[in-house]
Amino acid sequence: MNLAQKPPLGLKEPRPAADPAYLARVRELPCCICEAFGERQETATQAHHIIHGRFSGRKTPDRMAIPLCEGHHQGMVERGKLALHRDKAGWAKAYGEDHQWTAPTQDRLGV
Repeated sequence: MNLAQKPPLGLKEPRPAADPAYLARVRELPCCICEAFGERQETATQAHHIIHGRFSGRKTPDRMAIPLCEGHHQGMVERGKLALHRDKAGWAKAYGEDHQWTAPTQDRLGV
Protein backbone atom coordinates (compact mmCIF):
# COMPACT_ATOMS: atom_id res chain seq x y z
CA MET A 1 0.00 0.00 0.00
CA ASN A 2 1.47 3.36 -0.97
CA LEU A 3 0.99 6.60 0.96
CA ALA A 4 -1.82 7.76 -1.33
CA GLN A 5 -3.84 4.67 -0.31
CA LYS A 6 -3.37 5.10 3.44
CA PRO A 7 -6.28 6.43 5.47
CA PRO A 8 -6.06 9.93 6.99
CA LEU A 9 -4.11 10.26 10.23
CA GLY A 10 -6.06 8.99 13.20
CA LEU A 11 -8.08 6.49 11.16
CA LYS A 12 -7.19 2.82 11.06
CA GLU A 13 -6.85 0.83 7.88
CA PRO A 14 -9.88 -1.36 7.19
CA ARG A 15 -9.70 -4.87 8.56
CA PRO A 16 -9.31 -7.70 6.07
CA ALA A 17 -12.56 -9.54 5.42
CA ALA A 18 -13.22 -12.63 7.52
CA ASP A 19 -12.55 -15.88 5.69
CA PRO A 20 -14.41 -18.70 7.48
CA ALA A 21 -13.86 -21.07 4.55
CA TYR A 22 -10.08 -20.68 4.89
CA LEU A 23 -10.27 -21.27 8.65
CA ALA A 24 -12.31 -24.43 8.02
CA ARG A 25 -9.60 -25.68 5.67
CA VAL A 26 -6.90 -24.93 8.27
CA ARG A 27 -8.84 -27.01 10.82
CA GLU A 28 -8.75 -29.97 8.41
CA LEU A 29 -4.94 -30.04 8.51
CA PRO A 30 -2.91 -31.85 11.16
CA CYS A 31 -1.24 -29.78 13.87
CA CYS A 32 1.86 -28.28 12.25
CA ILE A 33 3.89 -28.72 15.46
CA CYS A 34 2.90 -32.35 16.11
CA GLU A 35 3.68 -33.16 12.49
CA ALA A 36 7.03 -31.33 12.37
CA PHE A 37 8.29 -32.61 15.72
CA GLY A 38 6.96 -36.17 15.53
CA GLU A 39 4.43 -35.78 18.34
CA ARG A 40 1.13 -37.63 18.52
CA GLN A 41 -1.92 -35.44 17.91
CA GLU A 42 -4.67 -36.42 20.33
CA THR A 43 -7.12 -33.53 19.93
CA ALA A 44 -8.82 -31.81 17.02
CA THR A 45 -6.98 -29.14 15.08
CA GLN A 46 -7.81 -25.52 15.86
CA ALA A 47 -7.10 -22.47 13.70
CA HIS A 48 -4.67 -20.23 15.59
CA HIS A 49 -4.40 -16.52 14.75
CA ILE A 50 -0.79 -15.30 14.89
CA ILE A 51 0.34 -13.47 18.06
CA HIS A 52 4.16 -13.32 17.84
CA GLY A 53 5.39 -10.03 16.40
CA ARG A 54 1.94 -8.45 16.55
CA PHE A 55 2.13 -4.83 17.61
CA SER A 56 -1.53 -4.05 18.23
CA GLY A 57 -4.55 -5.61 19.85
CA ARG A 58 -6.02 -6.44 16.46
CA LYS A 59 -6.39 -10.07 15.48
CA THR A 60 -4.31 -11.01 12.44
CA PRO A 61 -6.12 -11.84 9.18
CA ASP A 62 -7.72 -15.27 8.88
CA ARG A 63 -5.40 -16.06 5.96
CA MET A 64 -2.45 -16.04 8.40
CA ALA A 65 -3.95 -18.70 10.71
CA ILE A 66 -2.03 -21.91 11.36
CA PRO A 67 -3.23 -25.39 12.41
CA LEU A 68 -2.53 -26.30 16.04
CA CYS A 69 -3.89 -29.12 18.16
CA GLU A 70 -5.59 -28.01 21.35
CA GLY A 71 -2.49 -28.99 23.35
CA HIS A 72 -0.13 -26.76 21.37
CA HIS A 73 -2.72 -23.97 21.12
CA GLN A 74 -4.61 -23.37 24.39
CA GLY A 75 -3.53 -26.31 26.56
CA MET A 76 -6.82 -26.38 28.45
CA VAL A 77 -7.80 -29.98 27.65
CA GLU A 78 -4.56 -31.63 26.56
CA ARG A 79 -2.03 -30.54 29.17
CA GLY A 80 1.06 -32.56 28.27
CA LYS A 81 2.20 -30.22 25.51
CA LEU A 82 3.73 -26.75 25.45
CA ALA A 83 0.72 -24.48 24.77
CA LEU A 84 1.29 -21.22 22.92
CA HIS A 85 -1.30 -19.25 24.89
CA ARG A 86 0.15 -20.47 28.21
CA ASP A 87 3.85 -19.82 27.46
CA LYS A 88 4.35 -17.56 24.45
CA ALA A 89 8.11 -17.14 24.94
CA GLY A 90 8.74 -20.83 25.71
CA TRP A 91 6.72 -21.87 22.68
CA ALA A 92 8.76 -19.53 20.45
CA LYS A 93 12.00 -20.91 21.86
CA ALA A 94 10.91 -24.51 21.29
CA TYR A 95 9.16 -24.21 17.91
CA GLY A 96 9.95 -20.76 16.48
CA GLU A 97 7.59 -17.82 16.30
CA ASP A 98 4.10 -18.72 15.19
CA HIS A 99 4.19 -16.50 12.09
CA GLN A 100 6.96 -18.73 10.70
CA TRP A 101 4.33 -21.45 10.25
CA THR A 102 2.01 -19.28 8.10
CA ALA A 103 3.76 -19.74 4.73
CA PRO A 104 4.03 -23.55 5.05
CA THR A 105 0.32 -23.66 5.96
CA GLN A 106 -0.61 -21.53 2.97
CA ASP A 107 1.58 -23.71 0.73
CA ARG A 108 -0.24 -26.84 1.92
CA LEU A 109 -3.57 -25.20 1.15
CA GLY A 110 -2.40 -23.94 -2.25
CA VAL A 111 -2.97 -20.28 -1.39
